[in-house]
Amino acid sequence: MGLKDHFAMLASYNQWMNSKVYEAAGQLSATDLAKDRGAFFGSILGTLNHILVADTIWLKRFATHPSCVVSLREVADLPKPTTLDQIVFDDVGRLSEHRRWLDQRIIDWVAELSDGDLDVVLSYRNSKGIPANKRYSSLVLHFFNHQTHHRGQVSTLLSQAGVDIGVTDLMVQIPEEPEV
Repeated sequence: MGLKDHFAMLASYNQWMNSKVYEAAGQLSATDLAKDRGAFFGSILGTLNHILVADTIWLKRFATHPSCVVSLREVADLPKPTTLDQIVFDDVGRLSEHRRWLDQRIIDWVAELSDGDLDVVLSYRNSKGIPANKRYSSLVLHFFNHQTHHRGQVSTLLSQAGVDIGVTDLMVQIPEEPEV
């Protein structure tokens, strides 16, 4: 399995996990979702918004890659988030709807990547304006790892609120292979 195939699996995992997380979050009241639970981004709603904000920031950067201009055009046109803790949507229904839309853009983007695209060095500025030049494949890996990290926090917060989201392991997305 090549690197692009691994990223396609992570894009699928991202969509699957977000569906589970948002379904679980939908079982809580708006008050419970917004309650500060001591997490880095405060609440379940704050953390879900942070994941969306960070994904948007990274996808807008990825959209500057010459081969991604078309696949990420709709994301590039989104307003640029102003802070990492910005509440883009204070309603979990609208947040979930946008999340589903963004997850499909991620799947479509990864499907259009080539192995050559992944070897390019991407030049960008971080959120503090500091320039960086990093290998595209490493940044894509960071993108998926960041989502997983914060979804893990959300699953803990949901569990503490009495909601079990069930199995979260990537293992269920790894295809079975024939014996060698």
